[in-house]
Amino acid sequence: MCFSAACLSRLGIRLLVFILLAAFAIPARAQSPVVLDTVVAAVNRHLILSSDIDEEIRLSVLDPGRAGQGTLTPRRALDQLIGQALIQQQIRSEDTQAVAPSDDEVSARLIEIRKELPACVHQNCASDAGWKAFLAAHGLTPGRVDAYLRFRLEILSFIEQRFRQGIHISPQEIETYYRDTLLPQYGPGEAVPSLQRVSPRIEEILLQQQVNVMFDEWLTNLRKQGDVEVLDPSLESEEPPEAPATEPPAPNNSPNQPKPGAGKGGSQ
Repeated sequence: MCFSAACLSRLGIRLLVFILLAAFAIPARAQSPVVLDTVVAAVNRHLILSSDIDEEIRLSVLDPGRAGQGTLTPRRALDQLIGQALIQQQIRSEDTQAVAPSDDEVSARLIEIRKELPACVHQNCASDAGWKAFLAAHGLTPGRVDAYLRFRLEILSFIEQRFRQGIHISPQEIETYYRDTLLPQYGPGEAVPSLQRVSPRIEEILLQQQVNVMFDEWLTNLRKQGDVEVLDPSLESEEPPEAPATEPPAPNNSPNQPKPGAGKGGSQ
């Protein structure tokens, strides 16, 4: 170890440089902090971050129900996240295992999306290379997509179990729908399916309509009863909140969708 005047002088200079650098560096960092994430809402102590909204917007590309609706807005994304949090908390308080999807169900849903989702069809997601490119283009990973699909199927199963039981569609309701809603969709000379042929499909449509009404009312009440606080004023919704993104139990379940019995989706 050196204790000469020269050595001590060099040591003093190094210490001075270090002190000066530290003195200038600390204020610089304090003046321009790096914000990694922010809390934008709280749902019964469950925190929703700004990064959650960004991810929800990216994941919306996998939702077939958003076809033709454009990009999901941050406000709508937050509404969906709040609804999802409320439902998930309700599921956890009741019976998680009863609605947990199997690996086979998740895999089957993934295959269906890669083959039939319009955004995926354009990018040939059915191939591994196309699927990889699609995920990269939207900032997604296979693991995140798997978790997303698993959660959607879990919510769907919960809705099915909770709201479909006890709903009965009468033959009169089916006949009314057939006469007043289905038949006017066919033009002159078009082959009209018989009531007997499309009755199962009409029953499914009417059943899902009732489920949707009951679910919307339940979710609205759940939100009113829960402790939901939006911390970012710019994200406070001025429109009625939407239900969380979930897919209907069967395709074409709206009266405005393609006719029951038409194409592959029709009841035989």
